[in-house]
Amino acid sequence: MSRIGKKPVTVPAGITPTIEGKQLTMKGPKGTLKMPLRDEISYTIEDGGISVQPANDTKRARAFWGMQRTMVQNLVTGVSEGFTKKLLISGVGYRAAAQGRNLKLQLGYSHDVNIDVPEGIEVKTPDNTTIEISGSDKQMVGQLAAEIRQWRKPEPYKGKGIKYDGEFIFRKEGKKK
Repeated sequence: MSRIGKKPVTVPAGITPTIEGKQLTMKGPKGTLKMPLRDEISYTIEDGGISVQPANDTKRARAFWGMQRTMVQNLVTGVSEGFTKKLLISGVGYRAAAQGRNLKLQLGYSHDVNIDVPEGIEVKTPDNTTIEISGSDKQMVGQLAAEIRQWRKPEPYKGKGIKYDGEFIFRKEGKKK
């Protein structure tokens, strides 16, 4: 039994969930999100919530149960509050600037790195060493943050690079004489 899957997902006021064929659609103040439904799981919209239960007693259905409930919860959170990731840049001469639907990074390469921001995602740079990524789709926000971080991962000796806010970088001692 899944402890997570047993709990119904509460749907706050102002959000309308609908099941059309093999797709769950959530409409809210932050936009509309869709999710394909699994055959192994049965979804029911009840008063004030969505219940997720395994359709049969197979191992595969039980394996998908908790994950599908969490994905439904992420849809509800996304259309009501949205998701945000914050990246911090450290290093001499490393900086970022948001220019419309583009993010321009200077990361010590001979050229600037230009990253196109996908639709539905908003990128802000409050200062040149901070990047804030926000949007309603958790997967897209996390994917863009990972792609930006991939350009300069934090290194363990000086700590230079792009890291998530709150991430701990294990520091190593330098070479001894």
